[in-house]
Amino acid sequence: MDSLQQIVEQQGFVVLDGALATELEQRGADLDDPLWSARLLHTAPDLIRRVHYSYFEAGADIAITASYQASFEGFARRGISGEGTVRLLHRSVELAAEARDQFWRQSAGSASRQRPLVAASVGPYGAFLADGSEYRGNYGLSVEQLIDWHRPRLEALLQAGPDLLAIETIPCLEEAKALLILLKAFPHARAWISFSCCDEAHICQGQSFVDAVALVNTSQQIEAVGINCSPPQYISPLLDSAWNNTSKYLLAYPNSGEAWDAGRHCWTSAGQPFAFGEAAVQWYRAGARLLGGCCRTRPDDIRRMRKALLEHRESLLS
Repeated sequence: MDSLQQIVEQQGFVVLDGALATELEQRGADLDDPLWSARLLHTAPDLIRRVHYSYFEAGADIAITASYQASFEGFARRGISGEGTVRLLHRSVELAAEARDQFWRQSAGSASRQRPLVAASVGPYGAFLADGSEYRGNYGLSVEQLIDWHRPRLEALLQAGPDLLAIETIPCLEEAKALLILLKAFPHARAWISFSCCDEAHICQGQSFVDAVALVNTSQQIEAVGINCSPPQYISPLLDSAWNNTSKYLLAYPNSGEAWDAGRHCWTSAGQPFAFGEAAVQWYRAGARLLGGCCRTRPDDIRRMRKALLEHRESLLS
């Protein structure tokens, strides 16, 4: 199996993809639905595949699957059986792998690139609630209840054979603890964990980001830890605080800087577009080795990140 470590060691960095849902909407998809982009696993899988491919073309080394908001309970509300849900979760991994394999064939295994990976998205319980809870936490569930909720989805995703899991947008220590415990039931699984953060020092439920990093550092199955779907201005301070508190790779894939309005189910403008190319170099210098974008970022942002990292590669690696 291709490895994250192999890409970092040979290239010096890993470029993640950008927002899946944003690009799906740009191509005409209606995502006004509690299942969000996961709905298209059932209704428009080819569109998902094409978006994955566009990110590989833009320079992404990893595709994150369309399973972030997928769940057994969510699909059951659409009349989809448990067996059907397993199939859709498998399909999320297959679509990303198909796009990867097509890109790799057509690029003839470019000497300037490492073969891309597929990371199966494991979104938080809050994403299933579809009320913005991934930016608040405070679910009112115990660690044991969170383990029980995550187990069937994580098992189904691993059955599909992704290169690793992207456990992302985690707002609280309780959910991180649950997922770390659950991973032990699948000893061959490897993952990263990224937290949603509310400021320069805290994850969204209010606990210390440094404490979250220290918790994750205890797991042998976690390869990287960091921040996603948080405002880009928080990234450098958060990375600085984590630098000496973990032996894992650090990762950062923030949103565009816009804010999510859970009541109106929309993003509010942040003004001028954020300069992701320059920021990628800054975040690399702050310790991040996996860099990409989350909500409201697009292939051009990923293209700029890769270009900037390559242009500064010699000085960054020296």
